[in-house]
Amino acid sequence: MKKAPGTLLTPILILAALLFQGGIARADEATARQQPLSTAPYLLPGAPTFDMSIAQFREKYNAANPTLPLSEYRAIDSRRDKSNLTRAASKISETLYASTALEPGTGKIKTLQITWLPIPGPEEQAAEEKARAYMTALMRFFSPTRSPEECSRRLGELLSKGKGARYYAQTEGALRFVVADNGEKGLTFAVEPIKLALSEP
Repeated sequence: MKKAPGTLLTPILILAALLFQGGIARADEATARQQPLSTAPYLLPGAPTFDMSIAQFREKYNAANPTLPLSEYRAIDSRRDKSNLTRAASKISETLYASTALEPGTGKIKTLQITWLPIPGPEEQAAEEKARAYMTALMRFFSPTRSPEECSRRLGELLSKGKGARYYAQTEGALRFVVADNGEKGLTFAVEPIKLALSEP
């Protein structure tokens, strides 16, 4: 469990193609000594990837979640992004987006994110419930042995612990769950792979 101050985990929302404006994902994570790193773990050289492309993920995700579908991911213009990762996003609604960063060459997934932009009004509660449903579905995709109810409770715990935090992460097995709560500017939930060290003989 790690919590660290630093730059905002701004959602990947440069969505000119999707007619919305936002920022590129960034985050800091502390080391074991709580010294902040200069960049998000998935941006570090040699950071692991999920063993699938975004098209493969979307196909499998949509088959498992027909009531919470993801539209095709569209590439984002990331010429100012020095990481050289390929950025893409999928618009779910006016206040809800899915986004990703892909390894150059292989197209394998470095991070998967769901971002909700809270807009005050009569539809806010319904929009938040929809956002949580998508976040729960994303978690369950990578934790298939958990029931939807278990994933919903687990998501609630993570969002509670990460409330108001620029970056909050918990590691479970080979996964890193990330929460970035930027208040009225957006709430992002991300799932990322971690590199597992080989056990000593």
